Amino acid sequence: MHEVAESAFGPRVRLISGKDSMSVAHTGKNVAVFGKRWGKELRLPQRGQRGGYFVDWILALIDQEEQLKEFVAVEVQSIDTTGNYRAEREAYLNERKFTGSSTAGLNWENVSKRILPQLIYKGHVLRREPLCRQGMFFICPTPVYERILQRLGGKLLQYARQPGSLSFRWYNLGKASGAGSHMPLVSEGEFTTTIDQIAVAFTSPTNLPPEGVYEAAIRAEL
Repeated sequence: MHEVAESAFGPRVRLISGKDSMSVAHTGKNVAVFGKRWGKELRLPQRGQRGGYFVDWILALIDQEEQLKEFVAVEVQSIDTTGNYRAEREAYLNERKFTGSSTAGLNWENVSKRILPQLIYKGHVLRREPLCRQGMFFICPTPVYERILQRLGGKLLQYARQPGSLSFRWYNLGKASGAGSHMPLVSEGEFTTTIDQIAVAFTSPTNLPPEGVYEAAIRAEL
């Protein structure tokens, strides 16, 4: 979060839990953080009085007069799994080799079915916020970013940050410093486009599989 805050608001910012942000000295560099373990997640306004999405993180810059100056939204996504990995987990915890057949895997399709539609909706809501001048950030592992680009056809135009923009930031695992130490996250890039570019690419009829794929699948099973 600190990297995103510095990228959005400049160097030497200080992250403070949202619930404590009004009880500290204000220097113009304080950033109130709303999210898990930093106060609470903030819900977006409901659509049609039903449902409603939470934003993972809100980073809000507070000026020297204790006023909200600007904010950005941050979404974080790793990867979901599909299938059942209970047997593999039990084998690992009991320090024995797993010998069965696994049904577990990475749920890449969930990126298309759930993540992208949510980003589009949240991006449109945030575009109407006067103080959300730099749009939304989306943080994910490098393989997830690459799969998103593949799903969108890899033809997104780059834009400067602005209301309605989406800035991808992708990370990979670095090398551990020694046995038992954590593997650090290493930033591998940032790319900014717009919610409109995402929406058009997501629904584009040009990003389709070859003609006749269903026919070929049916014939292969007959």
